[in-house]
Amino acid sequence: MADPASYRPVPGSIPAEPGVYRFSDPSGRIIYVGKAINLRNRLNSYFADPSSLHFRTQTMVRTASKVEWTVVQNEVEALQLEYTWIKQYDPRFNIKYRDDKTYPWLCVTWSDEFPRVYVGRGTKRKGYRYFGPFGQAWAVRESVDLLLKVFPMRSCTNGVFRNAQASGRPCLLGHIGKCVAPCVQRVTAEEHREIADDFCAFWSGNSRGLERKLTKQMNAAAASMEYERAAVLRDALEALRQATEKSAIVLPDGTDADVFAIAVDPLEVAVQIFHIRSGRVRGERGWVADRADATDLPALLESFCFSFYADGQGTETRSGGTIPPEIIVPVAPSSQEVLAELLSEQRGARVRIRVPQRGAKKTLLDTVKRNAEQALALHKTKRASDLATRSQAMAELQEVLEMATPPLRIEGFDISHLQGTEVVGSMVVFEDGLARKSEYRRFVIKSFEGSNDIAAMDEVLRRRFGRLLADRAEMAQILADGEDGPSLIDPITGAPRKFAYAPGLVVVDGGLPQVNAAQQVLDDLGLSDEIMLIGLAKRLEEIWLPGEDFPLILPRASEGLYLLQRVRDESHRFAITHHRNRRSKAMVESVLDAVPGLGEVRRKTLLSQFGSLKRLRAAQLDDLIALPGFGPSTAQAVLDALAEDDAGEAINTATGEVTELG
Repeated sequence: MADPASYRPVPGSIPAEPGVYRFSDPSGRIIYVGKAINLRNRLNSYFADPSSLHFRTQTMVRTASKVEWTVVQNEVEALQLEYTWIKQYDPRFNIKYRDDKTYPWLCVTWSDEFPRVYVGRGTKRKGYRYFGPFGQAWAVRESVDLLLKVFPMRSCTNGVFRNAQASGRPCLLGHIGKCVAPCVQRVTAEEHREIADDFCAFWSGNSRGLERKLTKQMNAAAASMEYERAAVLRDALEALRQATEKSAIVLPDGTDADVFAIAVDPLEVAVQIFHIRSGRVRGERGWVADRADATDLPALLESFCFSFYADGQGTETRSGGTIPPEIIVPVAPSSQEVLAELLSEQRGARVRIRVPQRGAKKTLLDTVKRNAEQALALHKTKRASDLATRSQAMAELQEVLEMATPPLRIEGFDISHLQGTEVVGSMVVFEDGLARKSEYRRFVIKSFEGSNDIAAMDEVLRRRFGRLLADRAEMAQILADGEDGPSLIDPITGAPRKFAYAPGLVVVDGGLPQVNAAQQVLDDLGLSDEIMLIGLAKRLEEIWLPGEDFPLILPRASEGLYLLQRVRDESHRFAITHHRNRRSKAMVESVLDAVPGLGEVRRKTLLSQFGSLKRLRAAQLDDLIALPGFGPSTAQAVLDALAEDDAGEAINTATGEVTELG
């Protein structure tokens, strides 16, 4: 790798103006493109002390051998030129979005003499009109089939269309009224295009206008005593309403908007978008990208929004084009005003970029975010389930940690508490790179109170590995007594022994202090030569080894690092879940203390039935009376205690004494 100082520009030679810069490797290939309002300040930051740079930025500047820049007049031009160069050079260190799956489009071949409608996938073709993309192909096909009763436009393939023209007979769709059969000249090209235009208007969100149009035509036919035509229009109007109802209203004001949400983790980012037309969801799509650098969320959002609309990937609006008048985002993009100005210029009308704080749009944004989080989780699951990838991850860990064998069994430990109360620990197990949830264990820390994570981890590890040594001693005694080989089944309960297996690798959440404290436990128990121990710090994803002054940093794309992160994140999730469950039950018990005559049996009944204070507060009097041992008076006493607790919490909230938990 090159030394950044070897190609650093001469001090003062970089202009302090807006521009776009590009880093190149020794072969001349562009590896990174960026923009800046002040080129001098931005580029000088890349040549600072390497220890102050993020690892991913260090890798980029050491891979490069040259940096060049182009000065522009303003930030708008910088954004446009940055996008052009990213598309042209495809730099390896820039974020690359890719489809998490192939989404279906609804396409109308508008440039044909007789436009055809079909559902397809893949890239767009010039001259065609596209709607979507959609989450499920079957759902949009079902809607198209229903709408062909209203707008009987052509939907057959070119081959079927030519055969019908040659034979002079329409296909089945023409006979059953789902096509006006332009192939046999039942309608002219202009009349067929008008039907296709109404079909496109519906998918653009103009369903109300079409309902009014059909209603007017139906009334006119009835007034002229054309009752058969009026009946056909009536059925078409009902089919149109059914198709409209399939798309639920999510914004009551009938807004045209695109809603973006992003879910991130240290390695990847997932982007989800909902296309809202006339207040209804008309399409959705998602992408997943590797985070090749330390770009923050506003910059990621700006880059994605600009490239998305520059490529024309949106769905058509009522006014035409693919850019809606409103874009809803979770955070303001880095250059919000500049991006809005650029999109407004491209749309030919004003575009607003909003970050909603409350109301229906905030609720919709939360829904889109949940979809992004689920897409990221699904992507991570698919990646983890690949056998070759898991084998590569364990081979990498064996090499970098200098282990004699691959870590086929990895155990992760974490601690969770709320200001030193309800302290719990978690142990998760990964075997062959996959989570083995039947081996997960929870620990309740009772030996002390307070927020001492190191002492809590010490107790958890001593209990876990103390049981390992006890099981080994018991099995050794079985062998010494001349019985059959040692069993991993508990002779009393008949269940597998909980701690009978020794891990190849132990991962604790934290840096050097946590690792050294955990290593002391293994030393005391005589297991330090048998079990490898590391810590994974969240801030820079550093791997800490016991007794080492400096961490080990794996490459950004390392499958070994990805596996360690999954172990760490899963142990954290498991600990948090256990802590919240205990905290919720403790809150229920504290409220029930105020209920006179409520004994231990009835208390356990309430806990088993409801489990949390939130669910108990939502219960009605009849729900409590239906429980065994509860009469009307006892049930009412429980509800009264809950009401008093709610009133007390409201008073505390008003005086600022209640803080959000979790």
